[in-house]
Amino acid sequence: MCKESAEKVRIALAEEDDRPLIYRMRHDVYAAELGQCEVRQDGMLSDGLDGGNVYIVAKIAGELAGFISITPPELGRYSIEKYVRRDELPLMLDDRTYEVRVLTVSPAHRNSGIASYLMYGAFRWVEEHGGEQIIAMGRDEVLSIYQNFGAQLLGRRIVAGSVYYELMKTSVSELQRFSMRERALLERLQARVEWELGFSFSKAPCCFHGGAFFESIGAGFETLSRRAEVMNADVLDAWFPPSPRALATLDEHLPWLMRTSPPTQCEGLRDAIARYRAVRAKNVLPGAGSSDLIYRAFRHWLDRKSRVLILDPMYGEYQHVLERVIGCRVERLMLSRRDGYQVDANELAWKIREGFDLVVLVNPNNPTGRHVQRAELERVVRRAPAETRVWIDEAYIDYVGSAESLERLAAESENVVVCKTMSKGYALSGMRVGYMCGSPRQLAELETITPPWIVGLPAQVAAVRALENPAYYAERYAETHRLRLEMKDSLRRLGINEIVPGEANFLMFHLDDSQLSAKAVIEAAKKADVFMRDVAGMGTGLGERALRIAIKDRASNERVLQVLERILSRKKVSGPVGEAIAIAR
Repeated sequence: MCKESAEKVRIALAEEDDRPLIYRMRHDVYAAELGQCEVRQDGMLSDGLDGGNVYIVAKIAGELAGFISITPPELGRYSIEKYVRRDELPLMLDDRTYEVRVLTVSPAHRNSGIASYLMYGAFRWVEEHGGEQIIAMGRDEVLSIYQNFGAQLLGRRIVAGSVYYELMKTSVSELQRFSMRERALLERLQARVEWELGFSFSKAPCCFHGGAFFESIGAGFETLSRRAEVMNADVLDAWFPPSPRALATLDEHLPWLMRTSPPTQCEGLRDAIARYRAVRAKNVLPGAGSSDLIYRAFRHWLDRKSRVLILDPMYGEYQHVLERVIGCRVERLMLSRRDGYQVDANELAWKIREGFDLVVLVNPNNPTGRHVQRAELERVVRRAPAETRVWIDEAYIDYVGSAESLERLAAESENVVVCKTMSKGYALSGMRVGYMCGSPRQLAELETITPPWIVGLPAQVAAVRALENPAYYAERYAETHRLRLEMKDSLRRLGINEIVPGEANFLMFHLDDSQLSAKAVIEAAKKADVFMRDVAGMGTGLGERALRIAIKDRASNERVLQVLERILSRKKVSGPVGEAIAIAR
């Protein structure tokens, strides 16, 4: 990429008043400077396609610094056809083919990165308008810019006046691959740009949640029988089965449950949650897992102007939705590795007073497992400004104790909501059952955008039966604590000393600098069908040696430890290749 401009660059669609400026700059460059065409007395250069072309402009301090043009397929012709007949082109043109042309930057702003901003803007415009194939002619001086975005030379050289061009093609699919591969680069570009094209700077990729173990089982469920051979410690599903009551009910009634429509608004499930959580039914809004609730609520409450506070590190779904899906202004309360990533309640209270539209807390936190005691957290949120909504994610609270939940506070508060999932604590991850607890006023506006039958009937029935069996789950939580302590001791015996003292059904730890990176360990463990999680993407300062493993039953934990021991016993070889070959069988 070129050197970036030192000033903010406004990237926008050209307005009618911009057209004369574009045609004048186009004449100055292609006629007077490059000699591609004759110099005109009026100093303006345009062509027959301009009436239907879309222009994107780059401006600095209100002055035109560059532009790029897009020819849509509905015009029925492209500028390259002035030089090569359509039937002679080494590619097929269709109704999803767009031409990107006349990439131009004024002499004062060349080598500033503006060409890259314009190119990216044009490709995103094509993507947003349903295009797939992109064709272009590029001068030798700018070929590298096209190629950075995946353009391929087609081996056809074109002469226009005294200028030589190369015929190229690329695709929106290639742009999407580029966006995934160069996410950090695009974030730097975005920081330099005032983006005013009417759509987001980048399409938000899906948030990564682990679940890589399906690589071994098969995403199409081809070999479900392999589930016993694959150790999915990269996701935080419960190690124990659901309540025997839930299993018995499903076993008896499953054919009917599968073919029958559930209660439209989850009335029975809502009543059961209210009964066992000591709130009212109107304080409960069910959802298809917590992710459904996050997307539904945040996109309704927030916009690009919203200011949000999150913890760092924290569950990556929140950062993804807030920054990549909605585009909020996100600030972070940095949790210190030196302090074991514990939340300082006093610091949090002071930070909240700065005035945010939303504060998001995960308690116990993920990936650290650290928990803020209910009394402390209640004190903090009660002092939050009335206009600041506080969202508390309690996905793992049952492992600490249901008495630690702030559901009852949320039920009577006008600015606190609690988000719960029955995936982790009730062993119902595959069922996708979750709910929000809050005041009726806060939930009412979300009920209007909640689809009917949001939770399937087998899932509703399983959740109700699970809630009816608290003694069973209490035993499982106690056993999970014992298994976690055993795992913690075993990790220490492997020479892993920096283990975060979490309280949920997982452990996070840092390897030291003499050991392999988390990525190398994970790639090595995959070869033994053991899957762990590199949590670097869940925070800005976790480094490349932070791992998280789910607590499983004792035999499964032993298998994870044996594989980890074999990997860590390999001597680290310097360099990226060395890490890649340190694998355990």
